[in-house]
Amino acid sequence: MRLKSSIWVAAYLRRCEVAGSFAVMRKRGAEEAGAIFIKVDRLDGTSDLFGPAPQTSFDDAKPTDRLFVPSMKTVTVDSADAEEYLAKQLRYDPDIWIVEVEDRQGRNFLDDEITR
Repeated sequence: MRLKSSIWVAAYLRRCEVAGSFAVMRKRGAEEAGAIFIKVDRLDGTSDLFGPAPQTSFDDAKPTDRLFVPSMKTVTVDSADAEEYLAKQLRYDPDIWIVEVEDRQGRNFLDDEITR
């Protein structure tokens, strides 16, 4: 059984805080299983944006893990482009979660949860 989105987001926010970065939940989504998007604002006009990995990325041994992929063609994009992408996702699915991290170094704190 997969961890509820609300619990995962709370733990992720705590992880960012412990590492010394400011992170905030910008949009609360569906409690149980809302898709989670992570925007890392580099505070220089660029951002990294990560969203849920497609189902084909999941390992049979760990089908309940949360995995993320860069949401746009390049990892670091103009912040305005990232916002436009998130607005489109919200129109498509209003139950998404949006978490924003401010980190000049671009640390995303997703550890082993990013797949390509």
